[in-house]
Amino acid sequence: MNLQKLGKGVLTTGIVGLMLATAAVANTVPLKVAPNAPADKPEIFANGEVDIAVVRQLNTGDVYQEWIAGVEEEAERLGAKLTIYNADGDNAKQALQLQQAVSTQPDAILIGWGFGDSLQAGLDAAKAAGIPVVTSNASVKASDHVTNVNQSDKLMMRGIVDKFAADFGDKPVEGEVIYVYVAGYLPLDLRNEVWVEFQEENPGIKQVAQIGVVNANTAAQTADQAKAALSANPNVVAIIAPYDEFTKGATLAIQELGLEDKVKAYGMDISTADIAVMTADNSPWVATATTDMRNFGRVSLRVAAGEVVDSYEGNDLLIPPLVITREELIEAGVQNVETLPEKFPGLQTPGLAEAPWMKK
Repeated sequence: MNLQKLGKGVLTTGIVGLMLATAAVANTVPLKVAPNAPADKPEIFANGEVDIAVVRQLNTGDVYQEWIAGVEEEAERLGAKLTIYNADGDNAKQALQLQQAVSTQPDAILIGWGFGDSLQAGLDAAKAAGIPVVTSNASVKASDHVTNVNQSDKLMMRGIVDKFAADFGDKPVEGEVIYVYVAGYLPLDLRNEVWVEFQEENPGIKQVAQIGVVNANTAAQTADQAKAALSANPNVVAIIAPYDEFTKGATLAIQELGLEDKVKAYGMDISTADIAVMTADNSPWVATATTDMRNFGRVSLRVAAGEVVDSYEGNDLLIPPLVITREELIEAGVQNVETLPEKFPGLQTPGLAEAPWMKK
């Protein structure tokens, strides 16, 4: 099995690098386990006295269900109790729920997705109350009271565009492509920065259309947009769709137009539903860059728990991704996300942000 490298020497088969964020803003510091982190399990965890509030903006879909499953698993392992708030994609509702969570005085708050503007009042309230906050994939800056845990979105995007380049003759790459992107979402914005860089590196790439929508019907509406764009641009060779709902929509459009042998889809993220789409006969979805969302949830909860007992220094942590191809999934016989860790061990990061007491 040949797992693709992400970037230049960043990640290879069987080796998981600890990729920490560089300083994006002045107060962003890579997170690491503190030298004086507890060695033994703190009494409040041993006695089940820790309460962590989880405030989710997005909770419908495979990605978000896998993430919360990982959060719940790690909470059980470490001995923390959870109170989970689901905003159903409503920013105002999530902002209110964050305020509600602060009012209950939990030991820590974990935010899954969301926007800094709508969450700021709640973040300020948490700071005033002395409650540590950890965010996952939220558009919130790290600070002295907020710790960010994210996928390495730029490495993920670099992975799929490099695979696209290799599939179409390597650099300089030429051809017409459709790009799927919606601004305003932190992971998508970070991925877009790499796409802009890639186009500058490969002036022969012609982006003939930008499509995309984020709502309760993302895949279906993206498919409709992609069909229109493909019909208007018959020379397109690929759709770059860096979010799995985007990629499922792009794949459906290609299949409905019978263009599987001409147009390929390059996506991001992975779920059981995504695996079924990728491994289907003659699927045009040829590669995805991903972390394991259940592992992402475990790491996020681990950091929230560690913040309760001062286990870290720094405030910013990135989870390294892999690029996985359609051929590798078929060769490994993978049919669901439960079997991914065994076949692609690089997706698991059990030692990431693990303080000594957590090992016990």
